[in-house]
Amino acid sequence: MKSNPVWQTARVAAITDLTPTVREFLLQPEGGSAIAWPPGAHLQLRLRVAGREQTRSYSLVGLPVEAGGAYRIAVKRLDDGRGGSRAMWSLAVGDTLPVSAPQNHFALALDAPESLLLAGGIGITPLVGMARALRQQGRAVRLLYGARSQAELAYAEALRAELGEALVTAVAERGERLDLAGAIAALPMGAPCYVCGPAGLLDAARAAWAAQGRAAADLRFETFGSGGRLPTGSFVVQVPRHGCELTVPPGESLLDALEAAGVEVMSDCRRGECGLCAMDVLALEGEIDHRDVFLSAHERAANQRICACVSRVVGRITLDSAWRPDEPAAGGPASQTQARGLPQVS
Repeated sequence: MKSNPVWQTARVAAITDLTPTVREFLLQPEGGSAIAWPPGAHLQLRLRVAGREQTRSYSLVGLPVEAGGAYRIAVKRLDDGRGGSRAMWSLAVGDTLPVSAPQNHFALALDAPESLLLAGGIGITPLVGMARALRQQGRAVRLLYGARSQAELAYAEALRAELGEALVTAVAERGERLDLAGAIAALPMGAPCYVCGPAGLLDAARAAWAAQGRAAADLRFETFGSGGRLPTGSFVVQVPRHGCELTVPPGESLLDALEAAGVEVMSDCRRGECGLCAMDVLALEGEIDHRDVFLSAHERAANQRICACVSRVVGRITLDSAWRPDEPAAGGPASQTQARGLPQVS
């Protein structure tokens, strides 16, 4: 019960190490060229993680004309992550994998006279194409880019050549911080700001944005989730409607574990942004570590919903699912269509 993108097989045409922890992949569709993508778009990839196929999303880098008919993505290796980056880093030139057509939940407004871009770490990937597209349209753009070390500023050299002083970088190991409040104050009212990075950057941008009385709709974001505030361990999940109890291990998401157990969950972004995978909480013995950016602070405090793609639990949780069996027709059992809770066509 996911979004239903068009899939094709792509070959790894080239691999480039951009930083000690960021690797760029050029993916060439077999039998054709890449589908042109707008700035901010991403690909879904099917990877073998923990012994089975799982879906991961990665932002497309740059503009289509720069990739020569291929897709370009960059992946930061996270050894303590859910396994997707390790699976990507295990690929070699010539390997193949299924990739989706480009999708875009982070659309860029090319007609805005001025735009502000904020990037943290690997969050630079969608903003590279945004900055170039805005410059090509003759629009004013400023890009603030923070990373833990100078060596981790992927694409900074090329961006500096294009943007000049409109690119501002900050390196945490040198004690530098991005002046979000100052950058937002310099932005004309009504102009958009695009943020991509860890949840901490988004939280800081949201606070600075609201403090200056900016319209919430003008702050647009994409994130790769929070690292969490609680220890990452296994937890137990019950789904009474399916007669299901399972243990979610540390390296697997709740969403992946439910899907592996045959519990269908609506999902799309798989990054805690769209809220499509939010499930109702029936009971909780412990604490929810909300790692999404979809639920409000009030909803998180209420602990009545959980975004299955990124959030975790310390303890045990009982969830409801969207599946509902229909009442059987008079004189006979429910049809397969009814049992799946889908409309019945007469």
